[in-house]
Amino acid sequence: MREPIRDRERLEHIYTAINVLLDNKDRHTLEEVTADPIIFYGYVKQVEIIGEAVYKLTFDFRKEHPEVNWDDIERMRHVLVHGYYKIRPNQLWETIQTDIPNLKPQIETLLKVCQ
Repeated sequence: MREPIRDRERLEHIYTAINVLLDNKDRHTLEEVTADPIIFYGYVKQVEIIGEAVYKLTFDFRKEHPEVNWDDIERMRHVLVHGYYKIRPNQLWETIQTDIPNLKPQIETLLKVCQ
């Protein structure tokens, strides 16, 4: 049975994964990440966690906070989980370098208002 969804906990999972990515994104170049499957899939897993947590947010919460592009995040999760064989390293890298830093302040704001 699936556990009850708690939006605050899901936001905390998202925030933790964001921080892992941001703390580690400058440790390797794209070439290093692409060359080492352990490192590559470590980054993939953190992005998957963000997507899975978004996927488990309640519909009402997502609807109340349209400033976050929840659907794009969820779609990325689907690609990483179900289309693992066609992950494009450049797209993943761009997500980590650009989208994740932009997502952090949005999640910080939501954590302040979500009790």
